[in-house]
Amino acid sequence: MELMDTLRLLHPILAVVVVFPLIGIVAYFAWQTRERRLQQGRGEKSKIPPTSGAEHVRIGRWLAGGVVTLALLGIGHPVIAKLIAEQVWQTQPTRFALVAALFAGTVAAFVGLLGAKKQPATAILAALTGAGVFALGFQDGVFRRDDEWYVSHFYLGLTVTVLMLLSLVIVQNIYQDKSGRWRLAHIVLNSLALLLLVAQGATGARDLLEIPLSWQEPYVYSCDYVHRTCPSAPPQSAAGSTP
Repeated sequence: MELMDTLRLLHPILAVVVVFPLIGIVAYFAWQTRERRLQQGRGEKSKIPPTSGAEHVRIGRWLAGGVVTLALLGIGHPVIAKLIAEQVWQTQPTRFALVAALFAGTVAAFVGLLGAKKQPATAILAALTGAGVFALGFQDGVFRRDDEWYVSHFYLGLTVTVLMLLSLVIVQNIYQDKSGRWRLAHIVLNSLALLLLVAQGATGARDLLEIPLSWQEPYVYSCDYVHRTCPSAPPQSAAGSTP
């Protein structure tokens, strides 16, 4: 494996080591928070710690941040690899500058979002981050599976990223809204995000099997994906045989 192939593994490694454990922790505290609220609503004395809600919010922010970071890593690696392979800074300096500025602006907006606490700053920064992720995702080099978007790791990942950004925006509204509508929206959106994150584990593993190593790309990408055939390799002489 070359360096670029090794760097490609950062995305799945961080998903397994960081993000997926956080999913379980956040789901646990979400359940605890809901059970405590329901018990108190029935007038019962709850044994669930009152800190469960605060922990749910705190670790939920970590999860949202981790998902967006994974999206930027997963998209950024193939985009940067493509720019390096084509030496775009020499052949298309304007394009190189625009992509670099887009990536830097998206990261800056995301960092600002993590530190923002009030509206409309959170909404504006979340919109800028989401727009940047989308724009980067449709650059050359990203493995998207456009013909099967409904089972695409890329498109499902974009959807999860948007849902995580929305969760960062509406979290403060939950505590200010007495009608409970924002809380219901939070539950529905994050339940959907949970299902999509589980699906991401399956689609990500599948794509790791389909994305070739850099030195294999010329041969693999010359295959006919419709008829599932590849060019025949020239036969090699047996070891020790006379040509």
